Amino acid sequence: MVWYIIRRLLQVIPVFFGATLLIYFMVFALPGDPIIALGGDRGLNPAVADALRAEYNLDKPFIVQYLIFVGGIFVGDFGTSFSGQPVSDILARTFPVTLRLALLAVTIEAVLGILIGLFSGLRKGKLFDSSALVVSLLFISVPIFVTAFVAQYIFGVKLGIARTTVGAGAPWEDLILPAVVLASVSFAYIVRLTRTSVIENLNEDFVRTATAKGLSRPRVIRVHILRNSMIPVVTYIGTDFGLLMVGATVTEGIFNVPGVGNTLYQAIIRSEGPTVVSFVTVMVIIYLVANLLVDVLYGFLDPRIRYAK
Repeated sequence: MVWYIIRRLLQVIPVFFGATLLIYFMVFALPGDPIIALGGDRGLNPAVADALRAEYNLDKPFIVQYLIFVGGIFVGDFGTSFSGQPVSDILARTFPVTLRLALLAVTIEAVLGILIGLFSGLRKGKLFDSSALVVSLLFISVPIFVTAFVAQYIFGVKLGIARTTVGAGAPWEDLILPAVVLASVSFAYIVRLTRTSVIENLNEDFVRTATAKGLSRPRVIRVHILRNSMIPVVTYIGTDFGLLMVGATVTEGIFNVPGVGNTLYQAIIRSEGPTVVSFVTVMVIIYLVANLLVDVLYGFLDPRIRYAK
């Protein structure tokens, strides 16, 4: 198992450098001067512009800029925004909010999606199965911003049981409705994925053998059907957690969540290059770590994977 983890770690390294190099290139090496843009229509004094370029290392060759940036990442220095605020301070303020939102969303989609998918697979062709398929298709078909506005109107305006916007500090109770909206599409996919896996495993020889040996129905479902059905589901949930962390921009914007996605969007609007690069780099790291954990969980769930040459 140790060598399996080491191999996965070694695979992460080139992906990290390739992704961060591409991100840095797209922000700072493409045509246009971000320093000149700071002055707007009035422009900047040439001396001030030169001083800012030197401060942000923009007067150095591109590869030197990138190496300085990556070197800072490894020591926890994410640079300084054009407004003069350390990017690490912005991350420290916004990252916990998005983390709470993503954890709530993953919990909702995993628990409900697996339970409904399991019951749907065990009752293939019945009313519950047909209803689950229709509801999941509805969530997949409707864009998430439509789901968000409908949820705001129904639960916030009409019923008054949830806040339409997230309050200061983003308490857990304010994040429940955004988390439900954020989890809606992934919930639908998990239901369908779990259902398909359960149906496939129901027809496997090991399930028939376990039943013939006299094992109880709940034990057969829990140990033989559910565990083997979780391999593709765990993969999806693990990668989806990374996607939720990096892709909550729309939901955070609609519910005014002071998280990473909303802050990144504002930074793009203001052409805050250092903030954009650092935030996207953190998102890349999160996604890579999530995929690495999925690979390790895969090895625990299926020994054939970690022993494969």
